[in-house]
Amino acid sequence: MTLRLPKLISDGMILQRDKKVKIWGWALPEEKVTVHFLDKSYSTVANSDGKWEVTLPELKAGGPYFMVIEASQKSITINNILIGDVWVCSGQSNMVLPMERVKDIYEEEIYSCDNPFIRQFTVPDSYNFKGPQEDLPQGSWEELSKETILRFSAVGYFFAKALFERYRVPIGLIKACVGGTPIEAWLSEDALKQFPENLKILEQLRVDGYIESIKKKEESEISAWYENLNKNDKGMKLAWFDSDYDDSEWHTVNLPASWKEMGLDSLKGVVWFRKKVNVPAFMAGKPAKLYLGIIVDSDHTYVNGTLVGSISYRYPPRKYEIPANLLKPGENVIAIRVISNDGNGEFVKGKPYKLFTKDYQISLEGEWKCKVGAEAPKPLPPMTFFEYKPAGLFNGMIAPLLKFAIKGIIWYQGESNTDNPNGYHEKFSALITDWRQKWGQGDFPFLYVQLANFMEAKSQPSESKWAQLREEQRKTLSVPNTGMAIAIDLGEWNDLHPSNKKDVGERLALLARKIAYGEKDIVASGPLYKSMKIEGNKVIIEFSEVGSGLVAKGGGELKHFAIAGSDKKFVWAKAIIEGDKVVVWNDSISNPAYVRYAWADNPEGANLYNKEGLPASPFTTEEEV
Repeated sequence: MTLRLPKLISDGMILQRDKKVKIWGWALPEEKVTVHFLDKSYSTVANSDGKWEVTLPELKAGGPYFMVIEASQKSITINNILIGDVWVCSGQSNMVLPMERVKDIYEEEIYSCDNPFIRQFTVPDSYNFKGPQEDLPQGSWEELSKETILRFSAVGYFFAKALFERYRVPIGLIKACVGGTPIEAWLSEDALKQFPENLKILEQLRVDGYIESIKKKEESEISAWYENLNKNDKGMKLAWFDSDYDDSEWHTVNLPASWKEMGLDSLKGVVWFRKKVNVPAFMAGKPAKLYLGIIVDSDHTYVNGTLVGSISYRYPPRKYEIPANLLKPGENVIAIRVISNDGNGEFVKGKPYKLFTKDYQISLEGEWKCKVGAEAPKPLPPMTFFEYKPAGLFNGMIAPLLKFAIKGIIWYQGESNTDNPNGYHEKFSALITDWRQKWGQGDFPFLYVQLANFMEAKSQPSESKWAQLREEQRKTLSVPNTGMAIAIDLGEWNDLHPSNKKDVGERLALLARKIAYGEKDIVASGPLYKSMKIEGNKVIIEFSEVGSGLVAKGGGELKHFAIAGSDKKFVWAKAIIEGDKVVVWNDSISNPAYVRYAWADNPEGANLYNKEGLPASPFTTEEEV
């Protein structure tokens, strides 16, 4: 094997400043390798497996520089190297979510984003159950520009931008995250030893041929389901997407709505929707945009018989570009072919449904024509997502990064553990401890996002798995050198992937300023529950991170405090601020035992903040008693 480098060590890379930096790779066994960098040379000899590494001394921020790595038969030059701060961005879909998905909200950002000192390396999705991998299958560093920004993690971009504006040093992001993943997928086998049930799953996945046999069976069942649906779909046979098709006999429905609300009950299969839209002459012929909210599960959307967009799963917003010359003056027809996988089809309410240009828009809410194209006898067969299984992503996506010096980690994950939130704190703490130990750089900063508000708000105090998961995240602040960005006010009730990623990234950057960069005097978090004291029928709650004082945002009374006696039957409480404390009571409970704040999937109206404008974390006092 001649001289070879890992994918991370490549043109455009950012090396971590002020830390010893490893450069490593592969060569012929016993071959001498020399690294030339910043007018110094560092030599080593490859071991009997051909592996080698050298350690560079602590480097000061700067660049661009180049590096030459020489062996007897080959020399490699790496160009455009910067020295600055490297942050790993990990977790699930809210960290994955690229600027592409929110480009219509952040047009100004995208227009003025060019900055060669911010760069991203995207780790390809890759799982492995045999063991930790030494390199990535592919990947390269990209400078931030109008051409690349849409591929940047939105949270990562806003985080990096805030840090660059503050410190003016290069910021490198290593984006290693996969949508839908539970925390177990990111734990190493060593960390899983504390969780034997997950270790058992890992052992099964290692059996040769096991994964392939499941994939083959599932792919064939899923493919047969779609084939059968497509074959029987009257809409495709009779071209229901055609603008001339007569839909006068079709059923009328009002959109947006769920299948149930439309009288489709739990129909699995294809349903077609058509709407005639009157386009004014001044809008005709121009390129336009078509927003169709969020559609559960998949859609093919046509305008005047032409396919303008298609999305194969439920979560992304439907935002389709209509090319010039497709819209005509007068009547135009939008046709949507929707597939519901399991009978829970829906056009999600509270999202935009409109056809528009820069100067004019037409609402698409209201009456549509509707007809079933094909019914499936059973739901879409399930598919096993192997990337969700224990240790796979650690081995495939984190292990290859462990020699690369970093400043810290930012993490946004937890949605996929809300089905069973108990024990998340232990797993999350184990992950942080294990990653730090394996990176061998001490207790580097580990900053994470607490789950945002999601789903419909409830009028009464109730149990909530999302609230439990947030509590598990809050408890993880007991791990040294961690910080939690509270996002309880940044979510959307009808979207698992809220669009406001700017505030999330900036709140993480605030935490970084305090924890990673040592700005001790700044207020970097919203109020955090500290302790409780019962006095008569009142519970006095004390907070840390109060900044320059606690406030009820927007004035008025504090909301979303609930109180209970020893029976744990929670009722809404009155709450008033007294200094760094909040006094909570309900006249009907003479012997209070517990208090909860913002304890709901979506605690709409929760308004305890500090004067710096950061929201208080949800909490319960139940474990304190």
